[in-house]
Amino acid sequence: MKILITSDLYPPVINGVATFSQNLARGLVAAGHEVLVIAPSQDGKRSVEYDGDIPIHRVRSVIFPFYQNIRICVAPQLEVRNILQEFKPDIIHNQMPLAIGQATTMIARRHDTPIVSTSHAMPENLMDNLSKLSAFSKPFNYMLADFGRRYHSKSDAVTSPTKSGIDGFAKFTSKLDAPLYVISNGINLNEYSPGEVREELYDTYHLPTDKPIITYLGRLDAEKHVWVLLRAMKKILETHDVHMMIVGSGVDLENSQQLAEELGIDEHVTFTGRVPEEDKAELHRIGTLFAVASPAELQCIAALEAMASGQPVVAVDAGALSELCHDGENGYLFDLDDYDMAAEKIIAVLDDDSLREEFSQESLAIARSHNLDFTIEQFVALYEAVIEKKAEEITARPSGWRDRILESEFVEYIRAVRSSDDEELSAMTDEEIKKL
Repeated sequence: MKILITSDLYPPVINGVATFSQNLARGLVAAGHEVLVIAPSQDGKRSVEYDGDIPIHRVRSVIFPFYQNIRICVAPQLEVRNILQEFKPDIIHNQMPLAIGQATTMIARRHDTPIVSTSHAMPENLMDNLSKLSAFSKPFNYMLADFGRRYHSKSDAVTSPTKSGIDGFAKFTSKLDAPLYVISNGINLNEYSPGEVREELYDTYHLPTDKPIITYLGRLDAEKHVWVLLRAMKKILETHDVHMMIVGSGVDLENSQQLAEELGIDEHVTFTGRVPEEDKAELHRIGTLFAVASPAELQCIAALEAMASGQPVVAVDAGALSELCHDGENGYLFDLDDYDMAAEKIIAVLDDDSLREEFSQESLAIARSHNLDFTIEQFVALYEAVIEKKAEEITARPSGWRDRILESEFVEYIRAVRSSDDEELSAMTDEEIKKL
């Protein structure tokens, strides 16, 4: 198959959507398919680059002010149209409802190209970073969710990485004109697994080798609630000699560093900032456990990576995290923003080596069910089914434009008005009927 993947977030951007999009593209090529990616330019200018056999068409973009190192496209329609006309994909897989996804959907529908879209959206991801609009977050979240519903209704099939993501559509499901499927983002188990760690890595990131290390890897933005982990750390340090490693960057990095200083725990917390991809897998292995407090996770690929590396997980009971962290089986859940409870759960894992080993083995088992190879197989099967169904729909259509008009809902409406027993309705002109 010739598969076009569009994503308004793509590496080098560090983000779950970007990671999944790249994993999907690479996995499809490894499975023997031809893939082309459309993503925003990282310098604002149009260009083409290659990730192995994958051409990445970078379309013109501008800086997005609410997140670090993210650029968005404003009017990519012409560039997208030219790419589609040249590549002629069998199917399109859109990752986001922003400008590239919108433009691709509009053009694909004109040419009857099948479309699959994946919902990665959590409105809180944006609203928590727009503090000036916090008073309007509830209606804003509703509008964003309805915007997503209208966008995904233009696709031939819609996927979400978790059941929680599908449940998020619950209030709009009756209005969503496309079938829904749960397909995990998946992770590459060849890259993430238990193993040894180079000694120099501890020196590179100034990490201790003689005490437990609590880890968090991910963006440092407001919706990640890293402050909960820092306040839990202060509580833990009252009775335990431990260290915390926070890997990643974002708009909330400086605030997090400042909070660590104010709490008097900065000597016990390492902020690594952004790290090379080759170091990330080993940093997952360093941790004694993985902790996450973000209530806006649709799956949390970083947690999956940690689990595949053999780490127990202590996570907030919000979003889709309970689908990865099974309370009492591979870790513990804590209530939203309850840092005392988070500290209690982390200590429970630190204090019991046999429990930690039990949780570790269960994390590995859960991670295996999210193998990227299985994710690729599921998407390929979905693509094939969508392509076949689209072909059947096209074949069943009236052949000529006159037949299409005669079978349209509007013509049926006119016929109903004309045959009405209501004299006023039946006497209306076509123009008056149109105004109705």
